[in-house]
Amino acid sequence: MNKTDVQDILMNAKTSTPNVGVFGVGYDKYWEQFPGLLDELMQKHSTIIEKIQVHDVSTTDFGMVDTPRKAYETAQKLEAANLDIIFCNMLTYATSGTFGVIIKNINVPVVLVALQPRKALDYSKASTYMQLANDDICALPEFAGVAVRMGKKVPDMIIGTLHDDSAVDKQFEEYCLISRVLHDLKNAHLGHLGHPINAMLDMHTDATMLTSAFGSHIVECEANELHSCYNKVTEEEIKLCKELILNFFDTPDPVSDPISMKLRDEDLRIAAKVSVALTKFVEEKQLDGLAYYYDGPENSEERTVLTNLIVGNSLLTSKGFPMCGESDLKTLIALLIMDRLGIGGSFAEFHPVDFNDGFVLVGHDGPHNIAIAEGKPILRSLKKYHGKPGNGAGVEFKIKEGPITMLSINSTYDGKFKFVIAEGESVAGPIPPTGNTNTRGFFKPDIKTFLDRWMREGPTHHFSLGIGHIASTIQKVANYLNIESVIINSES
Repeated sequence: MNKTDVQDILMNAKTSTPNVGVFGVGYDKYWEQFPGLLDELMQKHSTIIEKIQVHDVSTTDFGMVDTPRKAYETAQKLEAANLDIIFCNMLTYATSGTFGVIIKNINVPVVLVALQPRKALDYSKASTYMQLANDDICALPEFAGVAVRMGKKVPDMIIGTLHDDSAVDKQFEEYCLISRVLHDLKNAHLGHLGHPINAMLDMHTDATMLTSAFGSHIVECEANELHSCYNKVTEEEIKLCKELILNFFDTPDPVSDPISMKLRDEDLRIAAKVSVALTKFVEEKQLDGLAYYYDGPENSEERTVLTNLIVGNSLLTSKGFPMCGESDLKTLIALLIMDRLGIGGSFAEFHPVDFNDGFVLVGHDGPHNIAIAEGKPILRSLKKYHGKPGNGAGVEFKIKEGPITMLSINSTYDGKFKFVIAEGESVAGPIPPTGNTNTRGFFKPDIKTFLDRWMREGPTHHFSLGIGHIASTIQKVANYLNIESVIINSES
């Protein structure tokens, strides 16, 4: 292994390509009546496809559906294409016979797209042909009503103009990101190593229930498999990974916490060796993420390995391989969702409240997403991992300042999942120098009211923390998965 081979010793960033289908609808009676109209509409169709393709998705064009017979033929093709999301281009008025059988038989999200070429008709020169070329919204209520009659939800809609409409472009970006989430959830193989911390009742999850709701397969892993990878790590790999870690992190002197120290070389070495072992383990098991917690025998090498995953997990999480401590599979799903939406996703819980300034510290010990850190993250040696066995390197940083979104996924009494979602702000200010992440989280209307509203929705004590305000997008994901969701009210 040479230095070129290990510029990214902890793997390349995770990428995936969702499958997007597009079809247009129209009314076959028009084509003979208005020569040239079909060609003009198909050019509009091509322009809309170009707007989709810029978002790194694999796009299949199913052409024009302008009769019920074509709808039946297209429905079969759509079903066979293993799609993650479908855009229906409302190119002009179309009878709902071009749509009813499709929405009845398709079990992936369908988005109705109505984009007028003109911002307004030129009324002094208006004609029936001009109206039909801009009749994109005419059939929307008919399609919505027929979806309901077919036992389906009213599809989401993108309404606007074909050109120079930034809101439309943002909506296409949002739905393509959602397609990436849905694609990766139903294809993910998520590792589960160990067990939840004893008596942490909100962490337990039925693996079959996860597969039923999200499509993800849970790979049950053994501690000895990771330990075996640890024993295969070479001195050269350790050396190169130590250099990589020191490039990622600062290693300052301790401040006020007596259990923290300046990073010791022996802790750096163990963190590097375990990081390489973790990468080998993930590759061998072909995992897309990992939830873990395992004590191991006291004073054993196995315990050393299993309690020093923090640095490697943080590096991998920042590169699209979500890793989650305390064996929390539900929050692992939440981390994956946020990562594929492009907002990071870091393992978090509530820490002490600052009642003077009205915020709550949001963070956790263990693995985090350093891709969304404010400034350079810190490594400290910790004499003990509070509440857990072992000692070693701890990761400390703040989430980037600005808007933040939180997602908690809990399971309810009747055996279903629920998304609890909220938006807030990460603001500047000191955090405890404890070798853990902490962010000053401000939430409206005030911290007491917010926390009360959050707890009343029955979340887990863990959640995924990301940058940006995208609560409505996450709720769309929940809707497409047929999962209950709530966005915490921020009004007074």
